[in-house]
Amino acid sequence: MNLSGLDIFKYLPASTKSEHSNCKECGYNSCMAFALNLSKDYNNISYCPYLNSELINIINNSKTYVQNEIEIGLSKKIKIGGENVMFRHNKTFVNPTAIFVTLNTDDENFNETLDRVLKFEILKLSKTYKVDGVLLKGSEINHDLRLKIENHGISTLTDKELKNLNLIKIEEGKNRFQNTMETLICTRKKAILENDKNYINPVYIYLGKTSNLIELSARAGFYICKYANLLIFEDFDEALMSTLITLRQNIYSDPQSPLQVEPNIYEFNEVDEKSVIFMTTNFSLTYYTIANELEELEIPSYLIVIPTGGMSVMAAWAAEKITAEVVSETIEKFGLRKKVKTREIIIPGLLEPIKDSLQKELPDFKIIVGAKEAYKTKDFIKTYKIENFAE
Repeated sequence: MNLSGLDIFKYLPASTKSEHSNCKECGYNSCMAFALNLSKDYNNISYCPYLNSELINIINNSKTYVQNEIEIGLSKKIKIGGENVMFRHNKTFVNPTAIFVTLNTDDENFNETLDRVLKFEILKLSKTYKVDGVLLKGSEINHDLRLKIENHGISTLTDKELKNLNLIKIEEGKNRFQNTMETLICTRKKAILENDKNYINPVYIYLGKTSNLIELSARAGFYICKYANLLIFEDFDEALMSTLITLRQNIYSDPQSPLQVEPNIYEFNEVDEKSVIFMTTNFSLTYYTIANELEELEIPSYLIVIPTGGMSVMAAWAAEKITAEVVSETIEKFGLRKKVKTREIIIPGLLEPIKDSLQKELPDFKIIVGAKEAYKTKDFIKTYKIENFAE
């Protein structure tokens, strides 16, 4: 059962205007705000000391997985399974589909391929991703080899261990895509909708070698969406892995939470102490939009990313998530003053209403109102000149 904020609110004191209504002991300004937060993360149930016992029981039951959750790997553990919805918009998917690559120690190209696997990584939304694990085969598997791989943040698994796990294996047969697709959907329905104990273990698919990586990518992409918990590849191709990891990141992001980048001070085009300083929020779409513009400017610049809970510029201002105090704390935390002699900060044009409060909070900087739209940054910078430098 997936509870909405309104479902939860009716069990809280404010719904009946009883004692402790909107008491703020939970850390939120109102019972409604707490209810909305709790609908996104049931682990916050302990924040309110006045929860109705019926609601507690409902939430505890809702937290029970109908698909088993299993850990795989030696010391670097990967969790798979644990899903309790058919569609991510119902709540969210829990554990991303694990992507493993098969390596045979008896293969003459083993060391070369292993080196490629260990070096492979991609950066998405300020996070670095690698393949999740390696399925080791051959006669030269030993503890030192596994530790070497796992020290790179990649899990390891042997054929014997794979067979001993309580996993459902789906074979790609003659009509491999059609059959596999139907079996995956049927298995998830049996587990989630019918609570059939024969289908509650995680599912994996072994994808053999192929000369058509585009077709393999299409099939594997579908399996990530519907509903494989583990994919094991014989082929290792950097472009293939990048494509599937990017897709998986989109599918397994929480639809109820905005995508965010880490608050920080980011650098563009070989910065120095006289670099231009821009500012934005940590909503990923906002960040990457302005980041692309700054890269194309081909001038050294810093971008201060303010923690706003993943809100866009206008939403953050309206919700008072971006204030003079928050900006000042971010500048201090990441040591901007030590990085530059520049003493002008260009803020998004939509933040013009807080220019004066920013100026008061940051008297050693001059606050400049920039373009309202990111694509106009290039035109804005043509007329911009740095005027103030620290002595």
